[in-house]
Order: sequence, then C-alpha cells, then structure tokens
Amino acid sequence: MIHLNTDAAVRGNPGPATAGILIVQDHQQLQLTANLGQLNNHEAEFAAAIWAFEYLSQTNQTHEIVAFQSDSRILIDSLNKRYSKSYSTYLAQLLALQAKFDLVLNQWVAESQNSGAHHLAIQALQKIKKPDSQ
Repeated sequence: MIHLNTDAAVRGNPGPATAGILIVQDHQQLQLTANLGQLNNHEAEFAAAIWAFEYLSQTNQTHEIVAFQSDSRILIDSLNKRYSKSYSTYLAQLLALQAKFDLVLNQWVAESQNSGAHHLAIQALQKIKKPDSQ
C-alpha cells in the first residue's frame, strides 16, 4: 500500500504555486516538490494531486493500493462525488489517472494531519523569488 499526501502553496491568489508530495511505502518515505506555475489555490491543489499520481504512474506503481490524503476539502469532495462545477477539467484528468490504479482511497484530513506535504509545499514556494527580489 502507498500512503500519498499532497498539498499546495500559493503566493497570491492566483500567483506562483508549488506542490508538496509525501509518499510512504514499505516504511520508506519519499518527499517531492514541484513548481506548478501561476494558479489559484484550488487549481494548485488539483495540480499537486495530478502531479503526484502522474509520478506514481510513471514509476510503475499502478498495481498498488493508494491511500490518498489531502487537506483540500474541495479536491477530496470532487473526487468522491466525481463532480466539480468549477474544476471539471482538473477533475477529469485526475480521475483518469486514478483509474489506472487497482484501488484509490480518497480521504480528507485536517491541515494538522497533512503537515509533511504542507511543509514541503511551503519550502518550495519560499525558493521562488518574489517579483521585487533581485
């Protein structure tokens, strides 16, 4: 089983966005970050999850059960309902990725339970220069 946590950080809304991904499998932990470009907060949460599932897919882990957790209620609710009025394109892409896996369990967690992915996203965002920085 793979335990997957994602979070996004955005400076501004919209603004530069980053993702923090925490993967735990067989007592091994993998921490990943990504720059997501200019997005709003909700778009960034979807993009972080998409990036994480793309990574798992590209590393041939689709045969695994994935316990996916996020502190984004709109992301998890959209996945569980298989519907999003405002983020349908992101949702369709994410559902298509999740369909490649044997089983994905989507669960909302409080921000305090998602601190690993949260800290990774914040650290990645801090590395992006602010517009007034030289």
